[in-house]
Parts: sequence; C-alpha cells; structure tokens
Amino acid sequence: MLSSDRIALFIDGANLYSTCRALGFDVDYKRLLKEFQSRGTLLRAFYFTTIIEDQEYTSVRPLIDWLDYNGYTVVTKLTKEFIDPSGRRKVKGSMNIELAVHAMELADHVDRMFLFSGDGDFRSLLEAVQRRGVHVTVISTIVSQPPMVADDLRRQADAFIDLAELKPVLGRDPSERPAAREIRQQSSQFPSHVAINGNDLRS
Repeated sequence: MLSSDRIALFIDGANLYSTCRALGFDVDYKRLLKEFQSRGTLLRAFYFTTIIEDQEYTSVRPLIDWLDYNGYTVVTKLTKEFIDPSGRRKVKGSMNIELAVHAMELADHVDRMFLFSGDGDFRSLLEAVQRRGVHVTVISTIVSQPPMVADDLRRQADAFIDLAELKPVLGRDPSERPAAREIRQQSSQFPSHVAINGNDLRS
C-alpha cells in the first residue's frame, strides 16, 4: 500500500455494529479515521445507517451527529416499522443500494476501497469496482460463531482484514463509556461528546 493511494471507507453501520457486538467491543470512530488517514489519502469515509421513521429520539442519533461533524459523510434513510404475520415487530429497510451507488460513483477516483461489512449481497459490487481497477479490502470477522462475513464476499475481496485484529487499534476503552443516564441527559445538549463516548449503533 502506497501513502499516495487514494482511499475511501464504506461503513455498513448496522452490520459493523452487529460484528462489534459479536466480538465484544465498541469502535472508537476517532481512532478509526486516524488509522485509515495514515494508510493513504483518505478521500471519503462514508457511514450508512437507517433511521426508524416517527421515532423522535433514536440511540443512533448522537453517533450520527458526531460523525457528521468529525470527518465522516453520513448517509441515512428512513425505514418503517411493521408487524409481521406472527406478531413480531420488524423494520423494513436496507442501505445496500445507497452504499453500492456511492461506491460506483467514486470508483474512478480512488485506488482502494475498504468495505466494513460482511454482507454477501455486496459481492457483485466488489466485482464491478474491481473491473475498474480498484483494490477492495473487506473488514469483518470469521472469529465469531457463526462468522459475520459471507464466504463468497471474502473470496471476492482482494484482501480481508479480521476486525478482531483491529480491536487494539480501533477499540474504545470501556472506561470511556458514560452511564446510560448520563447519555440521556447530555444527548440533546452535547451530541458530539455523547457520540464519541457512547456510540450505540442500533439501527
């Protein structure tokens, strides 16, 4: 990897949150940005997440606000809650199309893409941007049971980094996490503080 390489990050928020939960740690997004800025010329760091419609406060909102002000390009979409035939509450919505569109638009302007997702639906996207000469690294995990990355996505990628290996670099110190009550009290007043110290990626 050359320091002159133009790179872009594509973070599937819900998928990364699930992967971090499986590995038992939280990402420090300030550290994440710093780490990848050191790997080349970082053109964009996209963060994709859905927001439930008609929900005045969501736990992901403080994180979104912080990311928006601190070097990330946040892409959101409203989703709808519904009750399935068995009475379970479900959320309908995915950011896969949005992520793919942004990746294709940027493909001619970057040398490397880092995809933070294990979703096998992205395999054809990887194939498409690779045909344009882009080197794609998938970041997920095979350490968890079951593995969080689809096998065909991992095979399609030019490189695979297990998120478990990045834990010492990207993980947030548990002592930095404020109490839940403190988050609720501060969220409306200090979104940037809450987002970095108490990011909750439920989406």
